[in-house]
Amino acid sequence: MLKRENFSSNGKYEKIIGYSRAVRAGNLVFVSGTSGVNEEGVPTSENESYEQTKRAIKKIEVALRGADCSLKNVVLTRVFLSRDADWLQVARGHSEFFEKILPASSMLVCEFLDPRILVEIEAQAVVE
Repeated sequence: MLKRENFSSNGKYEKIIGYSRAVRAGNLVFVSGTSGVNEEGVPTSENESYEQTKRAIKKIEVALRGADCSLKNVVLTRVFLSRDADWLQVARGHSEFFEKILPASSMLVCEFLDPRILVEIEAQAVVE
């Protein structure tokens, strides 16, 4: 049987929606959509997609550490942004963390429940 572990960030929406920040199943780690909000759920840099991107990836990094891996183990990211005009700033923030790792990645434009959120990122990793 595949060993499964759930990891919480204690975010306010985890219990409301019923999800975990990350799930490790065997040697795979899946990190839920992560935005650049603080502990109170407020975006750290309103109207600044670059800063929100960096904050989201740092939160992903914390979740991965909890599952015994790091950003180096990331094989896929999905980047959701609310404004297509922000894609270069989001790409710059993503590249600062992943330019040497080069995971597969998608960038999609969507709408978030909180209009102050400009970017959300999912990640998948393989533990060695």
